[in-house]
Amino acid sequence: MPIRIPDTLPATGVLESENIFVMTEYRAIHQDIRPLRVLILNLMPTKIETETLILRKLSNSPLQVDIELLRTDSNSFDNQMEHMRDFYVTLDEIRNKHYDGMIVTGSPVKTQSFEEVSFWPELCEIFDWAKEHVFSTFYISWSAQAGIYHHYGIKNHQLPEKKLGIFPHQVVKHSSPLVRGVNDLVWAPRAQAAFISAADIEAHPELEPIIVGGWEGLTNFKELAGNSGANDDVYIAKSTDSRHFFVFGHPEYEADTLALQYQRDLEAGNEAVIPKNYFPGDDPTAKPCAVWRSDAQLIYTNWLNYYVYQATPYDIDSLTMGFPNKDNGRFLF
Repeated sequence: MPIRIPDTLPATGVLESENIFVMTEYRAIHQDIRPLRVLILNLMPTKIETETLILRKLSNSPLQVDIELLRTDSNSFDNQMEHMRDFYVTLDEIRNKHYDGMIVTGSPVKTQSFEEVSFWPELCEIFDWAKEHVFSTFYISWSAQAGIYHHYGIKNHQLPEKKLGIFPHQVVKHSSPLVRGVNDLVWAPRAQAAFISAADIEAHPELEPIIVGGWEGLTNFKELAGNSGANDDVYIAKSTDSRHFFVFGHPEYEADTLALQYQRDLEAGNEAVIPKNYFPGDDPTAKPCAVWRSDAQLIYTNWLNYYVYQATPYDIDSLTMGFPNKDNGRFLF
């Protein structure tokens, strides 16, 4: 089934060229079906590239998804103002609406303290608004660290150097529908200067780790599973009520995403670090191969299916009556 996005959104042509079913607004209006309403809060400066990456993942599902793009007023970029004016909304424009799901992208912030981020007050307002207006939220990379800090007070831990590349991880909650069909050893792109400790998550009664690990050099499953220190870094965690999913990486990345970022850093004269476990032979001229794509697709599809479609009420506006919780059987874990 298709995703429904504006006909003129740049991602539309890209996805159609890949034979991905993108439904026109006209056709969607004339179908007797309620699509899922998914809001994407895009905090990345590369708006169009990020939209396309996420929409590609959401399109590979048997569900019809109605997409809306959200921006913050204080995290806008002058070179993309026209694009944001044409395709994005602000919180004030949707304050009274309700959504089945929300995805919050990462953001290339340089500061160590969340409170020092220029758009932090506005981001906190959106997070709080979502408690009563969004059924389930999927946080990516930096926003996952920001979200788990805002909602649960879990602080991140700074790394001595940026963690950049493709890293192995271990599924620790195999019963979770989020990882149905996912390999026991999960490779995933990471690009971060800090990490969230599994011990901190396990100590919180409302949180649980799903996939952990991801340290450099642990490229063998036996080595990964036998090294307790490797399991302190978390790749995916969730709240026990399934309202919040925290993904401390970039499952939406395509094979060339890190290569393009590396090339942009070179051209801008910035320090360009070769991503680990990415270029064959660590040769930046070699073509990288995506070893994470299938697991990444399953994670997006499973979240959308099990935690949004199968749990959200048909009358989405009934969320004003209060959200279902884990005690009434609406959630799968």
